[in-house]
This record gives sequence, structure tokens and C-alpha cells, in this order.
Amino acid sequence: MDDRKRPLFMISVVCEMFNIHPQTLRLYEREGFLHPQRVGRARLYSQEDLERIRSILRLTKDFGVNRAGVDIILRMRHRLEIMHKEMEEMMEHLEKDIKKEFEERIRRMFEEG
Repeated sequence: MDDRKRPLFMISVVCEMFNIHPQTLRLYEREGFLHPQRVGRARLYSQEDLERIRSILRLTKDFGVNRAGVDIILRMRHRLEIMHKEMEEMMEHLEKDIKKEFEERIRRMFEEG
């Protein structure tokens, strides 16, 4: 499992880290902004969740974005991340194809020469 996704932090610890009320995190979960893992009745937050909380708080407190705006921004970021990963995969394939073609040309040059 990716270390960033490993659930480590209880709600009380997260609230203390960000100086927020537990109801704030529960609201973010109800809104679909967060998906902490559950162990029994306890919510456990990962490093990735903490980064998302930090982003949400920055948007709401620093920039005055409302929850609907936060939802739109988080969805757009997610789509952008997916597109970025797809582009990286395509570039890897292209690089492999170009390398393969280059190696084939060199092989042919030595066979002909």
C-alpha cells in the first residue's frame, strides 16, 4: 500500500493538527470531500487525507471559497491528476517506441555495412 494512503491519524489528532472541530471533518466527509478509512467506529486519516484537508482549509479560509466551489475545484484537480498520469504513460510508450525504432535503425546499419 502507498504510504501516503495508509490510515494513521485519529480524528482528534487531525483536529489538533489543523485547529478545527471534529464536526468540520465530519461535514467534509458528508460532503464527499474526504473518505477516511474506518476501523470499527473510529475514523483514521492518511497523509493523503491530511493534504486534502490542508487544501480544503486553504480554499475556504484563505480564499473564501464556498463548499460548492471547493467541490468543483477538488473534482477538477482529480481530473487533472488523472490526465497527467495518462500523459506520463503515453510519453513512456512513445519513448519506448522511439528507442526501439532507433535501435532497429542502428542494427540495420551494422547489418548493411
